[in-house]
Amino acid sequence: MKFNGEKLLYLEDDLVLAKVTKNALSKRGLEVCHFESIAAVKASSEIQHFDFAILDLKLEDGNSLELIEQLKSVNHDISILVLTGYASISTAVKAVKLGATNYLAKPATVSQILASLIDNVPTEFNESIDAEAYSVKRLEWEHIQRVLQENNGNISAAARQLKMHRRTLQRKLKKKPVAE
Repeated sequence: MKFNGEKLLYLEDDLVLAKVTKNALSKRGLEVCHFESIAAVKASSEIQHFDFAILDLKLEDGNSLELIEQLKSVNHDISILVLTGYASISTAVKAVKLGATNYLAKPATVSQILASLIDNVPTEFNESIDAEAYSVKRLEWEHIQRVLQENNGNISAAARQLKMHRRTLQRKLKKKPVAE
């Protein structure tokens, strides 16, 4: 894929990853503007001029999902990709509902990123998840997240539905998702 100077907003707090990705995207003809924080994006007066956005989900100053509606409100045509090392079905669904074009788990190649952002290639988080591709612990994490979301974040109700003690569920929720 080759571009002609289209502008891309890139929100990433890992400076090494940001530098490598920015260089690779620039070589493909994109004009990449890197931001290290949500506050920096919000302070920018140029957000309406971006054609594309790649947002890291978890940053030191918050969760980038809050930016999706703001970006969409100033530019309805912007394509937004949420890129994260903390992927879960619930955050993928929430990102798409808020207006993200796609959602992709790290690590991802530049080709995968562009395919997800530009061509809207479906990500691995769709309705037909290949259960064999995930570990048992990862499947458990996804199931817990889904049940918790169904219960509007109520840990006691989710624990009852999962048939486990509330404290056990709280311990499991403190752990990060298991990588594949």
